[in-house]
Amino acid sequence: MQDEQEISPEELKKQVKILIKENRFVEKKLLVSEENLQVAKHQIQVSEKQIQASAEQIQASAEQIKYLQFQLDQMKRMLFGVKRERFISNITVDQLSLPFDVDQTQTLEKTAEIEQIAYTREKAKRASHPGRLDFPAHIPIEEIIIEPEQSTEGLKCIGQEITKELDYIPSKLIARHYIRPKYALPNGEGIIIGKLPTRPIEKGIAGAGLLSNILVEKFVDHLPIYRQIERFKREDIKLPASTIDSWITQTADLVEPLYDQLKKLILGQGYIQADETPIKVLDRDKKGKTHQGYHWVYNAPLQNAVFYDYQQGRGREGPLKLLENFKGYLQTDGYSVYDWFAKQAGITHVGCMAHARRYFEKALDYDAEKAGFVLKKTQAIYAIERKAREENISAVQRKELRLNETLPLMNELGKLIALMQKTAIPKSPMGIALEYTSKRWDILSNFMYDGSLEIDNNWVENAIRPNALGRKNYLFAGSHEGAKRAAMFYSFFGTCKKNNVNPYQWLKKVLEVIPDYPSNKLTDLLPQNLLLSPEKL
Repeated sequence: MQDEQEISPEELKKQVKILIKENRFVEKKLLVSEENLQVAKHQIQVSEKQIQASAEQIQASAEQIKYLQFQLDQMKRMLFGVKRERFISNITVDQLSLPFDVDQTQTLEKTAEIEQIAYTREKAKRASHPGRLDFPAHIPIEEIIIEPEQSTEGLKCIGQEITKELDYIPSKLIARHYIRPKYALPNGEGIIIGKLPTRPIEKGIAGAGLLSNILVEKFVDHLPIYRQIERFKREDIKLPASTIDSWITQTADLVEPLYDQLKKLILGQGYIQADETPIKVLDRDKKGKTHQGYHWVYNAPLQNAVFYDYQQGRGREGPLKLLENFKGYLQTDGYSVYDWFAKQAGITHVGCMAHARRYFEKALDYDAEKAGFVLKKTQAIYAIERKAREENISAVQRKELRLNETLPLMNELGKLIALMQKTAIPKSPMGIALEYTSKRWDILSNFMYDGSLEIDNNWVENAIRPNALGRKNYLFAGSHEGAKRAAMFYSFFGTCKKNNVNPYQWLKKVLEVIPDYPSNKLTDLLPQNLLLSPEKL
Protein backbone atom coordinates (compact mmCIF):
# COMPACT_ATOMS: atom_id res chain seq x y z
CA MET A 1 0.00 0.00 0.00
CA GLN A 2 1.46 3.23 -1.10
CA ASP A 3 1.39 6.20 1.17
CA GLU A 4 -1.09 8.82 0.16
CA GLN A 5 0.43 11.78 -1.55
CA GLU A 6 0.36 14.93 0.34
CA ILE A 7 -1.99 17.68 -1.05
CA SER A 8 -0.55 21.08 -1.19
CA PRO A 9 -2.39 23.96 0.42
CA GLU A 10 -2.98 25.60 -2.92
CA GLU A 11 -4.57 22.44 -4.29
CA LEU A 12 -6.69 22.11 -1.18
CA LYS A 13 -7.90 25.67 -1.57
CA LYS A 14 -8.86 24.98 -5.17
CA GLN A 15 -10.87 21.89 -4.19
CA VAL A 16 -12.62 23.80 -1.39
CA LYS A 17 -13.54 26.56 -3.82
CA ILE A 18 -14.89 23.96 -6.24
CA LEU A 19 -16.96 22.35 -3.49
CA ILE A 20 -18.30 25.75 -2.40
CA LYS A 21 -19.31 26.55 -6.00
CA GLU A 22 -20.99 23.19 -6.38
CA ASN A 23 -22.80 23.67 -3.07
CA ARG A 24 -24.01 27.12 -4.12
CA PHE A 25 -25.19 25.68 -7.40
CA VAL A 26 -27.08 22.95 -5.58
CA GLU A 27 -28.56 25.54 -3.23
CA LYS A 28 -29.70 27.63 -6.18
CA LYS A 29 -31.28 24.59 -7.78
CA LEU A 30 -33.01 23.75 -4.51
CA LEU A 31 -34.22 27.34 -4.20
CA VAL A 32 -35.57 27.32 -7.74
CA SER A 33 -37.24 23.97 -7.09
CA GLU A 34 -38.78 25.32 -3.90
CA GLU A 35 -40.03 28.41 -5.76
CA ASN A 36 -41.44 26.17 -8.47
CA LEU A 37 -43.11 24.11 -5.78
CA GLN A 38 -44.65 27.23 -4.26
CA VAL A 39 -45.85 28.34 -7.67
CA ALA A 40 -47.32 24.91 -8.27
CA LYS A 41 -49.07 24.99 -4.91
CA HIS A 42 -50.43 28.45 -5.69
CA GLN A 43 -51.66 27.28 -9.07
CA ILE A 44 -53.35 24.33 -7.41
CA GLN A 45 -55.04 26.67 -4.92
CA VAL A 46 -56.15 28.96 -7.75
CA SER A 47 -57.49 25.97 -9.66
CA GLU A 48 -59.34 24.75 -6.58
CA LYS A 49 -60.91 28.20 -6.12
CA GLN A 50 -61.84 28.28 -9.79
CA ILE A 51 -63.38 24.84 -9.49
CA GLN A 52 -65.28 25.95 -6.37
CA ALA A 53 -66.44 29.13 -8.10
CA SER A 54 -67.48 27.12 -11.15
CA ALA A 55 -69.40 24.69 -8.96
CA GLU A 56 -71.14 27.58 -7.21
CA GLN A 57 -71.90 29.20 -10.55
CA ILE A 58 -73.32 25.93 -11.86
CA GLN A 59 -75.44 25.59 -8.71
CA ALA A 60 -76.65 29.19 -9.04
CA SER A 61 -77.42 28.62 -12.72
CA ALA A 62 -79.35 25.48 -11.87
CA GLU A 63 -81.37 27.37 -9.26
CA GLN A 64 -81.94 30.22 -11.73
CA ILE A 65 -83.18 27.72 -14.30
CA LYS A 66 -85.55 26.26 -11.74
CA TYR A 67 -86.77 29.72 -10.80
CA LEU A 68 -87.32 30.72 -14.44
CA GLN A 69 -89.07 27.41 -15.07
CA PHE A 70 -91.29 28.16 -12.08
CA GLN A 71 -92.11 31.61 -13.51
CA LEU A 72 -92.84 30.07 -16.89
CA ASP A 73 -95.15 27.51 -15.32
CA GLN A 74 -97.03 30.28 -13.52
CA MET A 75 -97.45 32.19 -16.77
CA LYS A 76 -98.82 29.07 -18.44
CA ARG A 77 -101.08 28.59 -15.47
CA MET A 78 -102.46 32.10 -15.94
CA LEU A 79 -102.89 31.68 -19.69
CA PHE A 80 -104.33 28.19 -19.87
CA GLY A 81 -106.15 27.83 -16.58
CA VAL A 82 -105.58 27.11 -12.92
CA LYS A 83 -105.05 23.64 -11.57
CA ARG A 84 -107.30 22.37 -8.83
CA GLU A 85 -106.01 23.24 -5.42
CA ARG A 86 -107.15 20.12 -3.62
CA PHE A 87 -104.08 18.22 -2.45
CA ILE A 88 -104.01 14.42 -2.38
CA SER A 89 -100.71 13.01 -1.19
CA ASN A 90 -99.03 9.98 -2.75
CA ILE A 91 -96.13 10.02 -0.28
CA THR A 92 -96.23 7.13 2.17
CA VAL A 93 -95.05 7.39 5.75
CA ASP A 94 -92.01 5.18 5.07
CA GLN A 95 -90.88 7.39 2.19
CA LEU A 96 -91.15 10.63 4.18
CA SER A 97 -87.68 11.83 5.15
CA LEU A 98 -87.27 15.31 6.55
CA PRO A 99 -83.96 17.18 6.11
CA PHE A 100 -84.13 18.84 9.51
CA ASP A 101 -83.96 17.88 13.16
CA VAL A 102 -87.37 16.90 14.54
CA ASP A 103 -88.75 14.19 16.73
CA GLN A 104 -89.20 11.44 14.13
CA THR A 105 -91.50 9.34 16.31
CA GLN A 106 -93.85 12.23 16.96
CA THR A 107 -93.74 13.31 13.33
CA LEU A 108 -94.60 9.86 12.02
CA GLU A 109 -97.46 9.53 14.50
CA LYS A 110 -98.84 12.91 13.42
CA THR A 111 -98.38 12.02 9.76
CA ALA A 112 -100.31 8.80 10.28
CA GLU A 113 -103.14 10.84 11.81
CA ILE A 114 -103.15 13.20 8.82
CA GLU A 115 -103.25 10.25 6.42
CA GLN A 116 -106.50 9.21 8.08
CA ILE A 117 -107.90 12.74 7.96
CA ALA A 118 -106.94 13.35 4.30
CA TYR A 119 -109.95 13.83 2.10
CA THR A 120 -110.44 11.45 -0.79
CA ARG A 121 -113.30 11.76 -3.21
CA GLU A 122 -115.47 8.68 -3.40
CA LYS A 123 -117.94 8.02 -6.12
CA ALA A 124 -121.38 8.74 -4.76
CA LYS A 125 -123.79 5.86 -4.71
CA ARG A 126 -126.54 6.31 -7.25
CA ALA A 127 -129.84 6.74 -5.46
CA SER A 128 -133.04 5.40 -6.88
CA HIS A 129 -134.68 7.83 -9.31
CA PRO A 130 -137.39 9.81 -7.47
CA GLY A 131 -139.34 10.39 -10.66
CA ARG A 132 -139.86 13.64 -12.48
CA LEU A 133 -139.90 16.67 -10.22
CA ASP A 134 -142.95 18.86 -10.21
CA PHE A 135 -142.63 22.34 -11.63
CA PRO A 136 -142.46 25.42 -9.34
CA ALA A 137 -145.81 26.82 -8.28
CA HIS A 138 -145.22 30.24 -9.86
CA ILE A 139 -144.99 28.84 -13.40
CA PRO A 140 -148.34 29.31 -15.18
CA ILE A 141 -150.00 26.12 -16.35
CA GLU A 142 -151.52 25.77 -19.78
CA GLU A 143 -153.90 22.80 -19.96
CA ILE A 144 -154.52 21.13 -23.31
CA ILE A 145 -157.24 18.48 -23.34
CA ILE A 146 -156.83 15.88 -26.08
CA GLU A 147 -159.92 13.76 -26.73
CA PRO A 148 -159.72 10.41 -28.52
CA GLU A 149 -160.30 10.44 -32.26
CA GLN A 150 -163.11 7.93 -31.83
CA SER A 151 -166.53 9.03 -30.68
CA THR A 152 -166.94 9.09 -26.87
CA GLU A 153 -170.69 9.62 -26.87
CA GLY A 154 -172.30 7.57 -24.12
CA LEU A 155 -168.92 6.54 -22.63
CA LYS A 156 -168.00 7.04 -18.97
CA CYS A 157 -164.70 8.83 -18.17
CA ILE A 158 -162.77 6.70 -15.66
CA GLY A 159 -159.75 8.93 -15.21
CA GLN A 160 -157.13 10.85 -17.10
CA GLU A 161 -153.47 10.60 -17.93
CA ILE A 162 -151.39 13.75 -17.51
CA THR A 163 -148.16 14.29 -19.46
CA LYS A 164 -146.11 17.30 -18.31
CA GLU A 165 -143.95 19.41 -20.60
CA LEU A 166 -141.76 22.40 -19.79
CA ASP A 167 -141.68 24.91 -22.63
CA TYR A 168 -140.30 28.41 -23.13
CA ILE A 169 -141.85 31.58 -24.52
CA PRO A 170 -139.29 34.35 -25.18
CA SER A 171 -139.56 37.32 -22.84
CA LYS A 172 -141.78 39.99 -24.30
CA LEU A 173 -142.11 43.73 -24.10
CA ILE A 174 -145.44 45.30 -23.25
CA ALA A 175 -146.63 48.85 -23.82
CA ARG A 176 -148.52 50.06 -20.76
CA HIS A 177 -150.91 52.98 -21.32
CA TYR A 178 -152.03 54.92 -18.26
CA ILE A 179 -155.38 56.36 -19.31
CA ARG A 180 -156.67 59.01 -16.91
CA PRO A 181 -160.06 60.49 -17.66
CA LYS A 182 -160.40 64.18 -16.84
CA TYR A 183 -163.53 65.54 -15.24
CA ALA A 184 -164.69 69.14 -15.16
CA LEU A 185 -165.93 70.43 -11.84
CA PRO A 186 -169.19 72.43 -11.82
CA ASN A 187 -169.21 76.18 -12.05
CA GLY A 188 -165.79 76.24 -13.72
CA GLU A 189 -163.95 75.28 -10.54
CA GLY A 190 -161.37 73.27 -12.48
CA ILE A 191 -160.81 69.64 -13.42
CA ILE A 192 -159.94 66.44 -11.57
CA ILE A 193 -157.78 63.58 -12.84
CA GLY A 194 -156.37 60.37 -11.38
CA LYS A 195 -152.84 60.45 -9.90
CA LEU A 196 -150.11 58.58 -11.75
CA PRO A 197 -148.45 55.78 -9.79
CA THR A 198 -144.84 56.29 -8.68
CA ARG A 199 -142.44 55.60 -11.54
CA PRO A 200 -138.64 55.07 -11.39
CA ILE A 201 -137.84 57.67 -14.05
CA GLU A 202 -140.25 60.57 -14.07
CA LYS A 203 -141.50 61.35 -17.58
CA GLY A 204 -139.50 58.40 -18.90
CA ILE A 205 -140.89 55.51 -20.93
CA ALA A 206 -138.99 52.76 -19.09
CA GLY A 207 -140.86 50.84 -16.42
CA ALA A 208 -139.37 49.18 -13.34
CA GLY A 209 -139.41 45.74 -14.97
CA LEU A 210 -137.55 46.91 -18.09
CA LEU A 211 -134.91 48.79 -16.10
CA SER A 212 -134.40 45.80 -13.81
CA ASN A 213 -134.05 43.42 -16.73
CA ILE A 214 -131.44 45.62 -18.45
CA LEU A 215 -129.34 45.89 -15.29
CA VAL A 216 -129.61 42.22 -14.34
CA GLU A 217 -128.65 41.12 -17.84
CA LYS A 218 -125.63 43.43 -17.78
CA PHE A 219 -124.27 42.82 -14.28
CA VAL A 220 -125.55 39.31 -13.50
CA ASP A 221 -125.76 37.65 -16.91
CA HIS A 222 -122.84 39.74 -18.28
CA LEU A 223 -124.69 40.74 -21.44
CA PRO A 224 -123.27 44.04 -22.78
CA ILE A 225 -125.67 46.81 -23.73
CA TYR A 226 -124.94 46.54 -27.45
CA ARG A 227 -126.06 42.90 -27.39
CA GLN A 228 -129.23 43.83 -25.55
CA ILE A 229 -129.92 46.44 -28.20
CA GLU A 230 -129.75 43.70 -30.84
CA ARG A 231 -132.31 41.70 -28.87
CA PHE A 232 -134.65 44.70 -28.79
CA LYS A 233 -134.24 45.05 -32.55
CA ARG A 234 -135.62 41.54 -33.00
CA GLU A 235 -138.81 42.84 -31.36
CA ASP A 236 -138.76 45.83 -33.75
CA ILE A 237 -137.91 48.18 -30.86
CA LYS A 238 -135.09 50.58 -31.65
CA LEU A 239 -133.44 51.88 -28.49
CA PRO A 240 -130.30 54.01 -28.91
CA ALA A 241 -127.36 53.17 -26.66
CA SER A 242 -127.43 56.74 -25.32
CA THR A 243 -131.02 56.23 -24.14
CA ILE A 244 -130.18 53.04 -22.24
CA ASP A 245 -127.08 54.67 -20.75
CA SER A 246 -129.27 57.53 -19.53
CA TRP A 247 -131.70 55.04 -17.96
CA ILE A 248 -128.86 53.29 -16.13
CA THR A 249 -127.51 56.62 -14.86
CA GLN A 250 -130.92 57.76 -13.58
CA THR A 251 -131.57 54.38 -11.97
CA ALA A 252 -128.18 54.54 -10.23
CA ASP A 253 -128.99 58.02 -8.93
CA LEU A 254 -132.30 56.70 -7.60
CA VAL A 255 -130.78 53.78 -5.63
CA GLU A 256 -127.58 55.57 -4.53
CA PRO A 257 -128.99 56.31 -1.03
CA LEU A 258 -129.59 52.58 -0.64
CA TYR A 259 -125.97 51.96 -1.71
CA ASP A 260 -124.81 54.35 1.02
CA GLN A 261 -126.89 52.44 3.57
CA LEU A 262 -125.25 49.19 2.49
CA LYS A 263 -121.81 50.76 2.93
CA LYS A 264 -122.63 51.98 6.45
CA LEU A 265 -124.03 48.58 7.37
CA ILE A 266 -120.95 46.67 6.20
CA LEU A 267 -118.40 49.04 7.69
CA GLY A 268 -120.35 49.03 10.95
CA GLN A 269 -119.62 45.32 11.36
CA GLY A 270 -116.66 44.26 13.46
CA TYR A 271 -115.40 41.87 10.81
CA ILE A 272 -114.87 42.43 7.09
CA GLN A 273 -112.86 40.69 4.38
CA ALA A 274 -111.18 42.83 1.71
CA ASP A 275 -109.72 42.25 -1.75
CA GLU A 276 -109.30 44.19 -4.98
CA THR A 277 -109.79 43.43 -8.66
CA PRO A 278 -108.86 45.46 -11.77
CA ILE A 279 -111.29 47.02 -14.21
CA LYS A 280 -110.33 48.84 -17.41
CA VAL A 281 -111.88 52.28 -17.81
CA LEU A 282 -112.03 54.19 -21.07
CA ASP A 283 -109.71 57.20 -20.92
CA ARG A 284 -111.46 60.02 -22.78
CA ASP A 285 -108.29 62.14 -22.72
CA LYS A 286 -106.34 59.53 -24.70
CA LYS A 287 -108.18 58.16 -27.71
CA GLY A 288 -108.18 54.39 -27.83
CA LYS A 289 -106.52 54.07 -24.41
CA THR A 290 -107.89 52.65 -21.18
CA HIS A 291 -107.08 53.39 -17.55
CA GLN A 292 -106.46 50.59 -15.08
CA GLY A 293 -108.93 51.20 -12.26
CA TYR A 294 -109.78 48.94 -9.33
CA HIS A 295 -112.87 47.69 -7.59
CA TRP A 296 -112.12 47.29 -3.89
CA VAL A 297 -114.45 44.61 -2.54
CA TYR A 298 -115.51 44.28 1.10
CA ASN A 299 -117.38 41.21 2.32
CA ALA A 300 -119.21 41.13 5.67
CA PRO A 301 -119.66 37.44 6.63
CA LEU A 302 -121.74 38.27 9.70
CA GLN A 303 -124.14 40.42 7.66
CA ASN A 304 -123.98 38.18 4.58
CA ALA A 305 -123.46 41.22 2.37
CA VAL A 306 -120.85 42.51 -0.08
CA PHE A 307 -119.82 46.06 -1.01
CA TYR A 308 -117.89 47.24 -4.10
CA ASP A 309 -116.02 50.55 -4.07
CA TYR A 310 -114.39 51.92 -7.23
CA GLN A 311 -111.04 53.71 -7.02
CA GLN A 312 -108.76 54.85 -9.83
CA GLY A 313 -105.67 53.25 -8.28
CA ARG A 314 -104.47 50.31 -6.23
CA GLY A 315 -102.63 52.34 -3.60
CA ARG A 316 -103.42 52.84 0.06
CA GLU A 317 -105.53 55.90 -0.78
CA GLY A 318 -108.33 53.62 -2.02
CA PRO A 319 -109.31 51.89 1.22
CA LEU A 320 -107.86 54.63 3.45
CA LYS A 321 -110.91 56.89 3.29
CA LEU A 322 -113.41 54.05 3.38
CA LEU A 323 -111.82 52.34 6.40
CA GLU A 324 -111.04 55.58 8.21
CA ASN A 325 -113.34 54.81 11.15
CA PHE A 326 -113.39 51.01 10.91
CA LYS A 327 -112.63 49.04 14.08
CA GLY A 328 -112.45 45.27 14.33
CA TYR A 329 -111.07 42.36 12.32
CA LEU A 330 -109.81 43.03 8.78
CA GLN A 331 -109.05 39.86 6.79
CA THR A 332 -106.98 40.16 3.62
CA ASP A 333 -104.41 38.45 1.44
CA GLY A 334 -100.71 39.36 1.54
CA TYR A 335 -100.93 42.59 -0.51
CA SER A 336 -98.58 45.04 1.25
CA VAL A 337 -101.09 47.93 1.26
CA TYR A 338 -103.13 46.13 3.91
CA ASP A 339 -100.12 45.92 6.24
CA TRP A 340 -100.51 49.63 6.98
CA PHE A 341 -104.05 49.12 8.27
CA ALA A 342 -102.87 46.32 10.55
CA LYS A 343 -100.78 48.89 12.43
CA GLN A 344 -103.76 51.16 13.14
CA ALA A 345 -105.34 51.22 16.58
CA GLY A 346 -108.47 49.12 16.90
CA ILE A 347 -107.78 46.92 13.83
CA THR A 348 -106.69 43.30 14.08
CA HIS A 349 -105.27 42.00 10.82
CA VAL A 350 -106.30 38.44 9.91
CA GLY A 351 -104.47 36.59 7.14
CA CYS A 352 -105.67 34.16 4.51
CA MET A 353 -104.51 30.58 4.92
CA ALA A 354 -105.69 29.72 1.40
CA HIS A 355 -103.15 32.15 -0.10
CA ALA A 356 -100.33 30.61 1.91
CA ARG A 357 -101.45 27.14 0.89
CA ARG A 358 -101.37 28.09 -2.79
CA TYR A 359 -97.68 28.96 -2.60
CA PHE A 360 -96.89 25.46 -1.34
CA GLU A 361 -99.19 23.95 -3.94
CA LYS A 362 -97.15 25.77 -6.62
CA ALA A 363 -93.93 24.44 -5.07
CA LEU A 364 -95.17 20.85 -5.06
CA ASP A 365 -93.67 20.02 -8.47
CA TYR A 366 -90.24 21.30 -7.34
CA ASP A 367 -90.00 19.95 -3.78
CA ALA A 368 -92.60 17.26 -3.33
CA GLU A 369 -91.45 16.09 0.10
CA LYS A 370 -91.36 19.40 1.96
CA ALA A 371 -94.29 21.03 0.14
CA GLY A 372 -96.32 17.84 0.46
CA PHE A 373 -95.64 17.68 4.19
CA VAL A 374 -96.83 21.28 4.71
CA LEU A 375 -99.91 20.67 2.57
CA LYS A 376 -100.83 17.60 4.57
CA LYS A 377 -100.55 19.57 7.81
CA THR A 378 -102.69 22.33 6.30
CA GLN A 379 -105.18 19.74 5.11
CA ALA A 380 -105.58 18.49 8.67
CA ILE A 381 -106.29 22.05 9.84
CA TYR A 382 -108.91 22.52 7.12
CA ALA A 383 -110.50 19.21 8.10
CA ILE A 384 -111.26 20.72 11.51
CA GLU A 385 -112.84 23.75 9.81
CA ARG A 386 -114.95 21.45 7.64
CA LYS A 387 -116.04 19.55 10.73
CA ALA A 388 -117.17 22.78 12.43
CA ARG A 389 -119.09 23.85 9.31
CA GLU A 390 -120.82 20.51 8.84
CA GLU A 391 -121.88 20.36 12.49
CA ASN A 392 -123.09 23.99 12.30
CA ILE A 393 -121.69 24.81 15.72
CA SER A 394 -121.79 28.27 17.31
CA ALA A 395 -118.93 30.78 17.21
CA VAL A 396 -118.09 30.04 20.85
CA GLN A 397 -117.97 26.31 20.17
CA ARG A 398 -115.86 26.80 17.07
CA LYS A 399 -113.32 28.86 19.02
CA GLU A 400 -113.09 26.13 21.66
CA LEU A 401 -112.68 23.47 18.95
CA ARG A 402 -109.86 25.46 17.36
CA LEU A 403 -108.04 25.96 20.65
CA ASN A 404 -108.25 22.24 21.42
CA GLU A 405 -107.49 20.76 17.99
CA THR A 406 -106.24 23.47 15.60
CA LEU A 407 -103.81 25.29 17.88
CA PRO A 408 -101.47 22.28 18.42
CA LEU A 409 -101.34 21.70 14.65
CA MET A 410 -100.65 25.38 13.96
CA ASN A 411 -97.81 25.44 16.53
CA GLU A 412 -96.25 22.33 15.05
CA LEU A 413 -96.58 23.64 11.50
CA GLY A 414 -95.05 27.00 12.47
CA LYS A 415 -91.97 25.32 13.98
CA LEU A 416 -91.47 23.11 10.92
CA ILE A 417 -91.76 26.08 8.54
CA ALA A 418 -89.12 27.97 10.57
CA LEU A 419 -86.78 24.96 10.39
CA MET A 420 -87.33 24.46 6.66
CA GLN A 421 -86.58 28.12 5.95
CA LYS A 422 -83.05 27.82 7.39
CA THR A 423 -81.97 25.53 4.54
CA ALA A 424 -84.28 26.77 1.79
CA ILE A 425 -82.97 28.61 -1.27
CA PRO A 426 -84.69 32.03 -1.13
CA LYS A 427 -85.71 32.30 -4.80
CA SER A 428 -86.81 28.71 -5.17
CA PRO A 429 -90.58 28.01 -5.22
CA MET A 430 -90.29 26.42 -1.78
CA GLY A 431 -88.22 29.34 -0.49
CA ILE A 432 -90.83 31.82 -1.72
CA ALA A 433 -93.62 29.82 -0.06
CA LEU A 434 -91.73 29.64 3.24
CA GLU A 435 -90.85 33.34 3.13
CA TYR A 436 -94.46 34.36 2.45
CA THR A 437 -95.84 32.15 5.21
CA SER A 438 -93.25 32.76 7.93
CA LYS A 439 -93.39 36.54 7.47
CA ARG A 440 -97.18 36.46 7.99
CA TRP A 441 -97.43 33.62 10.48
CA ASP A 442 -98.86 35.76 13.29
CA ILE A 443 -101.68 37.20 11.19
CA LEU A 444 -102.34 33.78 9.63
CA SER A 445 -102.94 32.49 13.17
CA ASN A 446 -105.25 35.34 14.18
CA PHE A 447 -108.37 33.53 12.96
CA MET A 448 -108.31 31.58 16.23
CA TYR A 449 -109.07 34.72 18.26
CA ASP A 450 -112.79 34.51 17.52
CA GLY A 451 -115.03 31.69 16.34
CA SER A 452 -116.82 34.10 13.99
CA LEU A 453 -113.67 34.52 11.89
CA GLU A 454 -112.97 32.44 8.80
CA ILE A 455 -109.67 30.67 8.17
CA ASP A 456 -109.30 32.25 4.72
CA ASN A 457 -110.49 35.02 2.44
CA ASN A 458 -112.32 32.78 -0.04
CA TRP A 459 -115.74 34.35 0.50
CA VAL A 460 -114.63 37.75 -0.75
CA GLU A 461 -112.80 36.08 -3.65
CA ASN A 462 -116.07 34.40 -4.62
CA ALA A 463 -117.78 37.78 -4.51
CA ILE A 464 -115.24 39.11 -7.06
CA ARG A 465 -115.93 36.46 -9.67
CA PRO A 466 -118.94 38.20 -11.30
CA ASN A 467 -116.69 41.18 -11.97
CA ALA A 468 -114.11 38.96 -13.67
CA LEU A 469 -116.78 37.33 -15.85
CA GLY A 470 -118.21 40.72 -16.78
CA ARG A 471 -114.80 42.04 -17.87
CA LYS A 472 -114.54 39.27 -20.45
CA ASN A 473 -117.77 40.44 -22.05
CA TYR A 474 -117.97 44.22 -21.87
CA LEU A 475 -114.14 44.62 -21.67
CA PHE A 476 -114.11 48.07 -20.05
CA ALA A 477 -116.23 50.72 -18.36
CA GLY A 478 -117.05 53.79 -20.42
CA SER A 479 -115.95 56.25 -17.73
CA HIS A 480 -114.93 56.52 -14.10
CA GLU A 481 -118.55 57.34 -13.26
CA GLY A 482 -119.61 54.24 -15.15
CA ALA A 483 -117.18 52.13 -13.09
CA LYS A 484 -118.71 53.61 -9.91
CA ARG A 485 -122.20 52.68 -11.10
CA ALA A 486 -120.96 49.18 -11.87
CA ALA A 487 -119.62 48.95 -8.30
CA MET A 488 -123.06 49.90 -7.01
CA PHE A 489 -124.95 47.20 -8.89
CA TYR A 490 -122.29 44.55 -8.26
CA SER A 491 -122.80 45.31 -4.56
CA PHE A 492 -126.57 44.87 -4.74
CA PHE A 493 -126.57 41.79 -6.93
CA GLY A 494 -123.68 40.19 -5.02
CA THR A 495 -125.67 40.56 -1.81
CA CYS A 496 -128.72 39.11 -3.57
CA LYS A 497 -126.69 36.05 -4.53
CA LYS A 498 -125.42 35.57 -0.98
CA ASN A 499 -128.99 35.59 0.33
CA ASN A 500 -130.57 33.54 -2.50
CA VAL A 501 -132.71 36.49 -3.57
CA ASN A 502 -133.89 36.77 -7.17
CA PRO A 503 -132.06 39.94 -8.35
CA TYR A 504 -134.68 40.88 -10.94
CA GLN A 505 -137.61 40.60 -8.56
CA TRP A 506 -135.69 42.46 -5.84
CA LEU A 507 -134.64 45.39 -8.03
CA LYS A 508 -138.07 45.67 -9.67
CA LYS A 509 -139.77 45.92 -6.27
CA VAL A 510 -137.19 48.45 -5.04
CA LEU A 511 -137.60 50.66 -8.11
CA GLU A 512 -141.37 50.59 -7.67
CA VAL A 513 -141.30 51.81 -4.06
CA ILE A 514 -138.05 53.69 -3.40
CA PRO A 515 -139.14 57.10 -4.81
CA ASP A 516 -141.67 57.42 -1.97
CA TYR A 517 -139.95 55.27 0.65
CA PRO A 518 -139.00 56.88 4.01
CA SER A 519 -135.29 57.65 4.03
CA ASN A 520 -134.93 56.48 7.64
CA LYS A 521 -136.17 53.00 6.69
CA LEU A 522 -134.09 52.41 3.56
CA THR A 523 -132.24 49.46 5.13
CA ASP A 524 -135.56 47.57 4.88
CA LEU A 525 -135.01 47.47 1.11
CA LEU A 526 -131.58 45.78 1.23
CA PRO A 527 -131.64 42.24 -0.21
CA GLN A 528 -130.79 40.50 3.08
CA ASN A 529 -133.56 42.38 4.91
CA LEU A 530 -136.09 42.07 2.14
CA LEU A 531 -135.57 38.31 2.26
CA LEU A 532 -136.32 38.18 6.00
CA SER A 533 -139.19 40.66 6.06
CA PRO A 534 -140.89 40.96 2.68
CA GLU A 535 -144.08 42.20 4.37
CA LYS A 536 -142.31 45.52 5.03
CA LEU A 537 -142.84 46.34 1.39
